[in-house]
Amino acid sequence: MKAVYILWLREWKRYLRSKVQMIASLGQPVLYLVALGFGMGPMFARGGGGSYLQFITPGIIGMTILFNSVFSGIALLWDRQFGFLKETLVAPVPRIRIMIGRTLGAATVAMMQGLLVAIVAMIAGFRPSSLAAIPLGLFFMLMIAIVFAGFGVVIGSSLKDMQGFQLVMNFLVLPIFFLSGALFPLDHLNLPLVIATRLDPLSYGVDGLRHALIGTTHFATTTDITVLACMAVALLCLGAWRFSRIEV
Repeated sequence: MKAVYILWLREWKRYLRSKVQMIASLGQPVLYLVALGFGMGPMFARGGGGSYLQFITPGIIGMTILFNSVFSGIALLWDRQFGFLKETLVAPVPRIRIMIGRTLGAATVAMMQGLLVAIVAMIAGFRPSSLAAIPLGLFFMLMIAIVFAGFGVVIGSSLKDMQGFQLVMNFLVLPIFFLSGALFPLDHLNLPLVIATRLDPLSYGVDGLRHALIGTTHFATTTDITVLACMAVALLCLGAWRFSRIEV
């Protein structure tokens, strides 16, 4: 397990050294919170939905974790391009441990970014409904981070260069975010959107965060946990298989 710890620590130290990355990663979430949270707030309130900032904050936290998890997984491509991955793979360590270490490191970094966004949201006026539910919120943040860090490893292990990055963003990551219910309620949707949102694993993560932070939910909490746990196991297994087949 020493190799897992070393790789986790490497990802964590790389994140802490990159203060520019820490600050830049807050730009898009803060823009969503300010532009949508306050801009759409009056319309949402007139529709009987209450505070839009309260509603949107769990979704923006989920978005932040999603993007950072996937990007950290795709960092495999950079390591492959600059030769670090080759040095890692030739070490006398099972590849599964290397993959687990990278995945946990990516999940930790993504979760920290989510916590920073939560702090910014609280400064902007967001208030959790119960302090006792915060540990449950942290649990859902961790589950989202593990699921999509595993997803990022699958993508990073499957691509051979950065040319497919925009394809991944436009046809995988962005639809996952926009169909998760992060920006709109999942009630009263038409059938195609109902199917799409139920197939989106981030929907269950955002729903779990909303239950923990503001006390509202669309799916049952047990359903959220079950789906996220199953997706985490499936993506970690798939990521381990794809990672074991990397040729550098």
